[in-house]
Amino acid sequence: MIRVAVGAGAIDVAAEMAAHHAGGHGASASFVGRVRGDGGLTELFLEHHPVLTPGGLEQLAAEAAARWKLAALTLIHRVGSMAPGETIVLVLASSAHRAEALAAVEFLIDRLKTDVMLWKREAFADGRVGWVEQRDGDHARAERWEQSAD
Repeated sequence: MIRVAVGAGAIDVAAEMAAHHAGGHGASASFVGRVRGDGGLTELFLEHHPVLTPGGLEQLAAEAAARWKLAALTLIHRVGSMAPGETIVLVLASSAHRAEALAAVEFLIDRLKTDVMLWKREAFADGRVGWVEQRDGDHARAERWEQSAD
């Protein structure tokens, strides 16, 4: 089962994990990404494309499912306005054994930073506002998956 969602509402991590794990899979791996409050950050706003963003997430999920033997995959990304501590992204992958689940989660997090149409704007307590640029390290992590079949 593959589940992909994009939305402005809060991600209920506990409920999503319970739903995902209902299948009784042998191994599960997870990643929960949250808004950091570094440097006085007060808001992170994620802009997205209403068609291309969900399509990009679905494509990545399908690629992970084709690459590894996954029993279940959940990929949820939040958009809109978020405060420090709020969940931005949740990735859950389950398989018969841990290696596939762990690899799928790492692949999805590495690739969604570069492959999915999402733009981040930060606002700070001192009045600064700016768009976040991709880092070279994001591209290097994503590119390593092109060189590796597992």
